[in-house]
Amino acid sequence: MSDARTPAQIEADIARRRNELAVTLDEIGVRMHPSTIVGDAKAKVAAKVDHTAGRACAAAHRLVSDAKARFTTEDGAPRLDRIVPVAMVAVGVLGLIAVSSKRRGA
Repeated sequence: MSDARTPAQIEADIARRRNELAVTLDEIGVRMHPSTIVGDAKAKVAAKVDHTAGRACAAAHRLVSDAKARFTTEDGAPRLDRIVPVAMVAVGVLGLIAVSSKRRGA
């Protein structure tokens, strides 16, 4: 029988497997430690918040760019034909709000 191992080989194999098991148990202990679980959860939440904030920032940038494109020409000059009517509507709405608040106070 050429597969026969010596007692020293068997003991070395047992020691090696014992060390591998100890490493595995240490890894499980680290993974299952409450601070590790909390840290992983915080990292996932932070990544999700970063992703959501990035999408919100990109959407806001698009809105600002679209608004700017509507009220300026390609060379950056203001388009008074669009700005003046919007400004007049805003002044009218503010005037109505001022008048209605005076009536409530009276």
